[in-house]
Amino acid sequence: MEFKTFVFYFLSTILVYASLRVVTLRNPVHAALHLILAFFSASGVWILLQAEFLAIALILVYVGAVMVLFLFVVMLLDINIDRLREGFWSYLPLGLIVALLMVTEMGLVLGGSYFDLFEKDVPQAAAGYSNVQAVGRLLFTEYVYPFELASVILLVGIVAATALTLRGKRKSKSVSPGQQVFVKAKNRVRVLKMNAEKRD
Repeated sequence: MEFKTFVFYFLSTILVYASLRVVTLRNPVHAALHLILAFFSASGVWILLQAEFLAIALILVYVGAVMVLFLFVVMLLDINIDRLREGFWSYLPLGLIVALLMVTEMGLVLGGSYFDLFEKDVPQAAAGYSNVQAVGRLLFTEYVYPFELASVILLVGIVAATALTLRGKRKSKSVSPGQQVFVKAKNRVRVLKMNAEKRD
């Protein structure tokens, strides 16, 4: 067995284990940490397929931004896990159907080489080939209009989320510096004179 094949099977085993733990763990924080491990393993598989840009983007975008935000939300909201478990059995049939479809797709992908459905060998790139340069050239030549359309859709989503959040006029808590300058102590501090209490 070649070393590259051993690394692939090693990373794939970790990826499958981490994916199963994401689904089966009851603690959402532990599930998120296993999802981070799954992303790292998937990026390793991408590197073996000579897609370095996708591997780095997976780590930077998902692990560095999305998962950190997800962990902050989970830890700050203090989610009631018992309430989430109540609807488990009602969603079980749909979950089984989706799992069956995923297993069928993975079986077709992994078993395709035995039935000559796909090419058996991954074509090797040249020594001076740059994956980032190739992705950039495709994005800004052949796929420039879908790329710009996706950016406009994301911009509309950001504006819509901001507009939905800032409904109505909110009272600002800022203080005018001009009003603070002309404030006098007698208007802010009041001394109360109280009679002393006598003990019996």
